[in-house]
Amino acid sequence: MSLLSQLPLIQAPMAGAQDAKLAIAVCQAGGLGSLPCAMLSLDQARAQMQAIRAATTAPFNVNFFAHESPPQDADALADWRDMLSTFYGEFGLDPAQQTSSALRKPFNGDFCALVEDVRPEVVSFHFGLPSDDLVQRVRRTGAKIFSSATSVAEAQWLEKRGVDAIIAQGREAGGHRGMFLTEDVDAQPGLFALLPQVVAAVRVPVIAAGGVADGRGVAACFALGASAVQIGTAYLLTPQATVSAIHREAIKAARDDSTRLTNLFSGRPARGVQNRLMELLGPLNPAAPAFPLASSALAPLRAAAEAQGSGDFSPLWAGEAAGLAREMDAGDLTRLLWREALEVARGLELSLRASEGQSK
Repeated sequence: MSLLSQLPLIQAPMAGAQDAKLAIAVCQAGGLGSLPCAMLSLDQARAQMQAIRAATTAPFNVNFFAHESPPQDADALADWRDMLSTFYGEFGLDPAQQTSSALRKPFNGDFCALVEDVRPEVVSFHFGLPSDDLVQRVRRTGAKIFSSATSVAEAQWLEKRGVDAIIAQGREAGGHRGMFLTEDVDAQPGLFALLPQVVAAVRVPVIAAGGVADGRGVAACFALGASAVQIGTAYLLTPQATVSAIHREAIKAARDDSTRLTNLFSGRPARGVQNRLMELLGPLNPAAPAFPLASSALAPLRAAAEAQGSGDFSPLWAGEAAGLAREMDAGDLTRLLWREALEVARGLELSLRASEGQSK
């Protein structure tokens, strides 16, 4: 598959953890840099896209969420604040305090008009696809359309709707599950079970995502049929990432068993480093309001805790391979990941040849 980029490596779009600087560094290193737009205003998204265009002639990806905004449920929100009231008391906060938070916005006509104006080479979606008319408008710009699948059924659904590539997101992945045909997180397979089954079930190229943080993982994905690999958490310790010092320290301290799937921070399951809120309320709690409304009530708690150097109420998104993340420049990391993958592939080829010789 041609991703238009020199290397078949995609930097995962990570809303709230990056801006154009990370995408630019990856693009300049030969990978496909991505810009998450779900938490940006229209003007912010335009400025970030223009910054990428000004810094590099390389192709880039812009990512949007394709969920439907839920209706406001005053009772559910009040119950959620009541559940959090003890924590409010610890910081001397009023549970009824209204604090603005950056809610995730679904792709709409205004964002589509921006895509038509800027014409990024790739437009990707999470949580399925937007309406058919919006998809067709994006397609007419010449952009390649990608979307995430967490099951074979979702991959086949996307293929029938004409996507150019499918991102097979395994259970190990950090951040929000891309699931859209089910809400059963227990049914989501790990990447190495999901990937070959998706490759066998569809004809379009498949991009592997979830728990890949070094060249060994990249090479393994190609061995299982991937046409490209999308990597997220590995970039969170780069200087181009915009995560807080608290988030960085959580990733540095992470082990293989440090993350959990939780719906507490947004209302939708996402993987992050376990913290106090997750330990006490969940990590999955049915009282959390529908996505993305849960975050508003947590905003004052997060701000108060972070002011004291604590991540107890922060979404510390990370995948299961967070312990493999390295502190280095994003461009250097991109090139290193590919060199490592090639070395692993060459080593595997030599091992297979040696085994063939011994068997004769």
